[in-house]
Amino acid sequence: MNHSAIGVGRTRVPLGTVFALMLVLLYFPIALLFVFSFNQNTVLSFPLRELTLDWYAEVFSDDALLAAARNSLVVGAASATVATALGFAVSVVFVRLRSALRIPLLALAVLPLIVPFIVLGVSLFLLFSFLDVPRSLATVAAGHSILGLPFATLILFARMSAVDPQLEDAAMDLGASYATTLRRIVLPLMGPSLLSAWLTCFIVSFDEVAVALFLAGGDPTFPVFLYGQLRFAQRLPVLIAMAVMLMIGTVTLTLAAFVLARRRP
Repeated sequence: MNHSAIGVGRTRVPLGTVFALMLVLLYFPIALLFVFSFNQNTVLSFPLRELTLDWYAEVFSDDALLAAARNSLVVGAASATVATALGFAVSVVFVRLRSALRIPLLALAVLPLIVPFIVLGVSLFLLFSFLDVPRSLATVAAGHSILGLPFATLILFARMSAVDPQLEDAAMDLGASYATTLRRIVLPLMGPSLLSAWLTCFIVSFDEVAVALFLAGGDPTFPVFLYGQLRFAQRLPVLIAMAVMLMIGTVTLTLAAFVLARRRP
């Protein structure tokens, strides 16, 4: 029996070939990004003129680029904190409370997963315009909190379901309020999952461009800044170098979130 192919009847799909092709399509563009970040030529073409680290050095002297990256860090941290707190609240309500509203609440929390980001961005733009709220990093953080809420909810819902409710009952039998029980019992048990949810929401916010494009004011986040600078050919190598650095950071945070999500206290 051939385990390297799958299909129906006599039709077989070579899994090894398909998998290799998928890897090439996914990672070859990223490999090109790394290669051209060391290319001295501003034209993205082969052969490479000469290898250099000058573009990485210029990243740290570009005030506008660093300001945009700093804006993304601020927005990502704020939105991840809000989304994680809301996701924790939703998971507690759904798992521990027997209310008829818990299913609609969970559905609302995960709804942004199925709403296109561009639609959500336009909707929030119209909402803030109607409320006469000026666009700023705060509006971007609010939009990204909505985007991160489903990820935080699903991560924390899975962990909350595994927490033994008898631990909470025992704490309250000894006189602790439910708020104290959450703070002293539940939160320590969910610590790795909370951090994993926070990192996931931060990554979602840091890499997002569609919603930020509609909600950013005079202080763009890095993806918005990058999108606006692509029309300047001479700026492209510096942007590529910065993108490589941020991609390394994003991958590192993703792996950390994955490891933390698998940990159990």
